[in-house]
Amino acid sequence: MMRCVIVTGMSGAGKSTALKVLEDDGYFCVDNLPIGLIEQFFGLIQNEKEGGTDRDRVAVGIDIRSGRALAQLGPVLDRLRAAGVRFQILFLEASDEAIVRRFKETRRTHPLARDGRIGEGVAAEREQLRFLKEQADYIIDTSQLLTHELKTELEKIFVEDRDFRNMMVTVLSFGFKFGIPADADLVFDVRFLPNPYYVDSLRNLTGEDAPVRDYVMQSETARAFRDRLTDLLRFLIPNYIRAGRNQLVIAVGCTGGRHRSVVFAGELYRSILGLPDCGVRIEHRDMEHDNERKHYGERT
Repeated sequence: MMRCVIVTGMSGAGKSTALKVLEDDGYFCVDNLPIGLIEQFFGLIQNEKEGGTDRDRVAVGIDIRSGRALAQLGPVLDRLRAAGVRFQILFLEASDEAIVRRFKETRRTHPLARDGRIGEGVAAEREQLRFLKEQADYIIDTSQLLTHELKTELEKIFVEDRDFRNMMVTVLSFGFKFGIPADADLVFDVRFLPNPYYVDSLRNLTGEDAPVRDYVMQSETARAFRDRLTDLLRFLIPNYIRAGRNQLVIAVGCTGGRHRSVVFAGELYRSILGLPDCGVRIEHRDMEHDNERKHYGERT
């Protein structure tokens, strides 16, 4: 059976990356196809398939660059469905903050922000693409994803045919002295837990080392807090999913982000891993604060 994917979404959310990934995985990809040619294109692909070609995976990139013609896409998709053409819509999403940052970093101009006001362009784009997001089979929020993580998610869906989870939960450890993460949805302070920094043999280790974890979690208070917080998250996450959320950032902070927050983030990560309808990832923002391994400079 032929698999046809329409790749769309917000400018700066990773559509070009998605098309490259699909092309590398054997999809025949066409980007920025004029709206008026979509029906003709799918018809040609279908005729080729019936004629014996081995091309069975196709991806088409469509986005705000279509201009005024984008308003014609809804009726086009309706006609394709009525004609029996089976396709899926992949919508790449990202927060306003992430999109603005990416445009500033690349010094690109947003398609709807010719006067330089990126935020206004993003707002207008969201409104114009709303109908596509509502019809999307898959919505991936790339605000917190590294490029290789987006690639992994895409391959799960379009290569391995594994179940996709629209909700991505990020458990993020951080240090309060470096600031609360701007993209955090929930923030928990674990500075009340025993501090390994004051133990000479533990100071130069991190929360990923077993001796530090054992030191922090030997506290009955730490175990009780973990269990109660796990219960809270197991209640909240399904409700966020039902409310249509695509991402949730759970930030756990201690003083420097090297010991207690890393331990506790790991505990929460393992506690909620495997919840239905969501993917879970972990990130340690400040564990190696002076190290170039920091993830915040590697966003998709």
